[in-house]
Formats: sequence, structure tokens, C-alpha cells
Amino acid sequence: MLALLPAIVLVLFGCVAIFLDVTGRKMERSGKQAMIFGLAGTALALLFVFRQNSFLGSLKLDHVVTCQGAVTIDGLGLLTNAITLGATAIFLLISYKFLVLHRENNAAFYALALFAETGMYFMATSSELVTLFLGIELTSICFYVMVGFTRADRRANEAAVKYLLLGAVSSGIFLYGFSLLYGIAGSTELNAIAQAVSHRAPHDPIVILAVVTICTGLLFKISGVPFHMWAPDAYDGAPTPVAGYLSVASKVAAFAVIMRLLVFTLEPVRFIWMPILIVVAVLSMSVGTIAALSQERLKRLFAYSAIAHAGYVLLGIIAGNRTGIQGVYLYLIVYALMTLGAFTVLVSLSRRGIAGEKLSDLRGLAATHPVHAAMFVILLLSLAGIPPTAGFLGKYYILLALIETGHYILAGIASAYVVVSLYFYFRLVREMYLRDAETTEPLATSFGTRLALGATSALTLLIGIFPEPVLRMGFQLAGVGR
Repeated sequence: MLALLPAIVLVLFGCVAIFLDVTGRKMERSGKQAMIFGLAGTALALLFVFRQNSFLGSLKLDHVVTCQGAVTIDGLGLLTNAITLGATAIFLLISYKFLVLHRENNAAFYALALFAETGMYFMATSSELVTLFLGIELTSICFYVMVGFTRADRRANEAAVKYLLLGAVSSGIFLYGFSLLYGIAGSTELNAIAQAVSHRAPHDPIVILAVVTICTGLLFKISGVPFHMWAPDAYDGAPTPVAGYLSVASKVAAFAVIMRLLVFTLEPVRFIWMPILIVVAVLSMSVGTIAALSQERLKRLFAYSAIAHAGYVLLGIIAGNRTGIQGVYLYLIVYALMTLGAFTVLVSLSRRGIAGEKLSDLRGLAATHPVHAAMFVILLLSLAGIPPTAGFLGKYYILLALIETGHYILAGIASAYVVVSLYFYFRLVREMYLRDAETTEPLATSFGTRLALGATSALTLLIGIFPEPVLRMGFQLAGVGR
């Protein structure tokens, strides 16, 4: 019951949010109430996640398998759910003002976020193929709807259709890989699959086909190149808060699935999936960084930035040692903070007469809103990996893991792209500080956006300056002590 309580809470609070619309109250009022209910449900689910951690600690166990082998409570699930629940809370905070301005403040929007988080909960904790696939599809369906939620925006509709069609194809390929694993093991439980795969011939064509198809589906979820074609359009057309949430929460949950399937379950055939991840990591860093150099639309720029960051996280999995796994967990934490903070600034830029989606919309922000500009600079420095921010710490662990495992060429490539990325991040700084403002229209801020921006920028800086407490707590939660 403790294993299922976070998901049960999220579903119940999501249903309450839908009920608020059914009652026929005014849309704005029901939307605000749904947002508050969503925050309460997210906080309660997070409380139960930490209760799960206390339960494991009291029994001195590193994991517990329950629900007839379908759900595993372990460090990977605990840390992933802590990150995604925190991201959901920030997403709810920054969405309210945006939806009010665009006259789309519908309580169903917040319900979709809670249902998507329910899917991500099972993505992080499932140890059985059917439960895992249901979690992935629940998350995906909710995001398909949220990307096209602003119905009057044709770009949002187009982005949602593209995302849906490509997502359906990737899900089919993914499910085909699952069917092959089931045929190999005669079971859908990951432990049984790991044992069956380890007893197969080293180059069994069925195993190779299963690994390739599963990698294709997983790499689509993290927008790794060459399976990234959906990301720029989906980010650009989606409502700005949804683009940030999609960039962070779904990617963190997808990396949890990668860790559980590849690193834990398919470790015996590491020689098959390792070359795939190496190629995708290099291509993701290359395409993401180079394509971002010429972008004039902010959400497309951050879409390509997210693709590049996915490549960096894959490097930690490729390294595969203790430092690499720690680097993956740490990178996911800091990536969530700095990306959500950056998208909070973009949400604030979307105000009367200004879409807040072009590079030129940042002009003169330091003169008109110096606090927002300063916080945005902190987040951009972290995205670029400049000390003393948390982003530097994440990249440091990844590069250190590559050096420890002898992947010197990959470390050199990653370091080179860190330098190149400075250009497009500092383009944003130049627009804010060296260009004159084109408008004096106040930012679309609210208590929620100010709280989200202040928290993410402060934590990004504090983790970079005082990393020890966060590292200790994060690694302890993830079960990878120092």
C-alpha cells in the first residue's frame, strides 16, 4: 500500500480537479482551486515518497519489490519521483498566470499534470514490462493533450499532432522490443528477463533486435539524435509552461527507465547497447549545440539545448562506474532546476502584446527588470556549466567519470561542446544587458512565478557554492553513497 499511495493520491486529486469543472463554477475560479488542489496532492505524494525512504532505512534494505513483482521501491525510483514531483509543483505554480492571460485556465489542465505525474511515478518504479508500458503511455497521452491545450493556437495544434504521430510510432517500436523480451524470458518481470538474457548466446539476433528496438523507443523519449525530430516543434508550439515541464519531468522519468532497463536489466548485453548510446550521445551533443547557435526563437533554442544535455547525461551511463551513476543522478537534479527556472523567465515574458518567444523579447530586460535578468543569468551560466553554479558540478562528475573509465575522446568532445555552447547562452545575456529595451510593458509575474524563479535560481547557485549537503542527501536518497 505504501508503494502505491503516491500514485493513488495523485489520481484522486486529479479527479477532484476535474470535478471542479463539472460543478459549473466560473472557469477562472475553478482553475485556481484546481491549481491549489494540484499543489496539495503533489506535496502529499512527495511526503509519501520520503516515507518510503524512511521505510527502507528502518529495515536497512536498499530496495523492496511489491505488487507481485510489478513495483520496486529503490533509490532510483525515490530520487526520480522526488525530482518529478518537485518539477510538477513548479509547473503548477508557473502555469496559472500563463493560462489566465491566454484564457485557457481550465481545471482539466491541472488534472492532466497530475495524471502525467502518475505515469511518471510508475515509469520510475515499475519492475515489470506491462506496468512500465502503461506508465509510459499514460504520461505520453497527457503530454499530447497538454502540448495542444491552447486550442486557438494553430502552432500548438500542429505541434500536438506531430508529437502524437511520432510518439505513436515510437511506442509501437518500443512495445515490439518488449514483446521480444517476453518471448525470450517467458515472463514480463525484469529480474526474470535479466536472467534469461544472461543465458543466451552472446550475439543472439533476437536479443540484438530487442535491445535495438527498446533503445529506439527510449531515445525518442529523451529526444536523442536521430530520434529528436519531434522536440523543436513540440517545444515551440506548446504553451511555455508545458514546454518546460516536458523538457524536465518526462526526460528525468525516461532516464529512470533507461537506467532500469539498460543498466540494471540488460547489463549482460552491455556490449550491444553501449555503442548505440555512444553514437547517440555524440550526435545529440553535436546537433543540439550546433543547431542552437542560429536559433532566434527561445523555445526552439532551449529544445536544442535539452537535446545536447541529454547527450551529456548519456555519457554518465556510458561510463557506468560509481562516479558516472552519481553524475547521472546529480545532473538530473541540476538540469531540472536550471531548465525549469529558465522556462519560468520565458513564462514571465509572455505578456500583453508580447509572445515572449523570440530572442528580441529579451532586449533591455536588465534595465526594466534587473532582478529577473540577474536570476536568468545565473540559470544560463549553470546551463553552460560555468562555476560556481550547479551546472558546473553536474558536468564535472560526468567528465570525471569518463576520465576514470578511459573514455578520453568522449571527454574531449564533451568539453569542446561545453565551450561552443557558451556562445548561444551568452547571446541571451547580450540581449538583456547590451541592447535597449523595446517595450516597458511589465512582466506577467505572479506569486507563483516569483517563487519558482527565486527558488530555482537560488538553489542553482547554492548547490554550486555549497554542494556537500545536496550531494549527501541526493546520493543517500538514490542509494549511491559517496
